[in-house]
Formats: sequence, structure tokens, C-alpha cells
Amino acid sequence: MARQFFVGGNFKLNPVSRAAKTSLVNGLNQASLDPNVEVVIAPPTIYLIPTAETVSNGVKVAAQNCYVKPSGAFTGEISAVQLADAGIPYVILGHSERRTIFHESSELIAEKTRVALDNGLSVIFCIGETLSEREANKTAEVCQAQLTPVIKLLKEEDWKKVVIAYEPVWAIGTGKVATSAQAQEAHADIRAFLGKEVSAAVADTTRIIYGGSVTAANSKELSTQPDVDGFLVGGASLKPEFVDIINANKA
Repeated sequence: MARQFFVGGNFKLNPVSRAAKTSLVNGLNQASLDPNVEVVIAPPTIYLIPTAETVSNGVKVAAQNCYVKPSGAFTGEISAVQLADAGIPYVILGHSERRTIFHESSELIAEKTRVALDNGLSVIFCIGETLSEREANKTAEVCQAQLTPVIKLLKEEDWKKVVIAYEPVWAIGTGKVATSAQAQEAHADIRAFLGKEVSAAVADTTRIIYGGSVTAANSKELSTQPDVDGFLVGGASLKPEFVDIINANKA
């Protein structure tokens, strides 16, 4: 079946001023965006609500993370309950920077996903291998290991609210990018794994997007791959070319 193309913009810890944030939002509000693409941007937590209140043009907003507890003595965290109450529809979970810098395990990320879904959020669930794992031909093994804990916690109907982002760690922020063939191979393996471990229907309908130094220059070719259902964009989401990436799949 046809899966709606999805483009996410992960701003990470950027920008560093309200003026710059407003400029980014205004650029998207004024742009001509492909109406057939679901567009979701993830600003830093401090800008979440003002962004949600001002962005238009069909663009949605995501948090970059959330915690497993609804409230309590967890300084610096934000909960799925709070995000849902604020009207934030999406959250990114399992990004490689959360896994590596902040040492989040696949089990914790799976638990976060369960809590986010239980509170009505949709999840952009990130997986991907390092350069050494890629060179050791362990891409499929690593992605499956990162998916297995969340598969154990989710019901089949939950997958309607999950977008999987395949982000090879070696291609994030490095300027390196998986070839379209490499991306397609990884996405096809992920889809086959979902078919085996969950169901054929979930494998067919779940969107699997690519993230790893996506630019306007490479997005067009990547978008033609049958199992690439969109992108999770990092640095380029802060630039005017983000609009070109959103429109990469436009006929």
C-alpha cells in the first residue's frame, strides 16, 4: 500500500536564540510545501510550545526526547504526559546521540516508547549502526537488536503511531551518506524483520525513513527507493534547503 512520505527536521540543540527560531518557523510558514508530505519539526524543548503555536502550513511539532515517568523528582526531564497536555503530537526516541552520549539502552528507549504511545503521542523511533558495525557487516544485526525490545512491548495496533528512522551513526553530521542502494538494503531488512516479528500488515504500513547527512542534493535519489518513506534531517533542517528536501518526492 502507499505510505505517506514523511520528513522530520531534528533541530537538536539549535538554534540559540528566539529570533533565529522565529526565522526558521517563518520560512516554513511561507514556503510552498508538498501537501502530500507529513512534515514534523523538533525544536529544543524551550521552544516547543511557541513553535507549536506559530508554525502553520501543515507542519507538526515533535519533542526530541521524553522520560518514562509522568512527574516527580527527575530534574531536567520532560514527560509524555506534559507533552500530550501541551498538544505536542510527536516525540523522537532512541536517537544515536541519546544512545551514545547519554547511554540510553534499547530497553529504556522501548519503555519510553510504550509510555509515549500510552499517552497519545506518536513516536519517531531511531535505530542505526556505527561505522565499525557497518564494516563488520552487522547493520541488520544491530538494527534488529535495537528493535527487539520495543517489539516486545508494543501491540500490533501501536505501530500505526510509530515511524522508524534508520540513521547510520557513521553518516550523521559527517557529510557521509549511505548510497541509495545501501539505504534501500537496510530499510528492506528492517521491513522484513517487522514482517517476521510483528506482522506482514505492520511491515507493509510502517514508514521507515532515512537520516544521515540528508541534503537537497541527495534527497531526490534517496526518495526513489521503494522502502525509503522519507527522511529525518539534522543540520539541513536549519537551512533553506530543508524545503527542497520536503519536496524531494514531489512528482
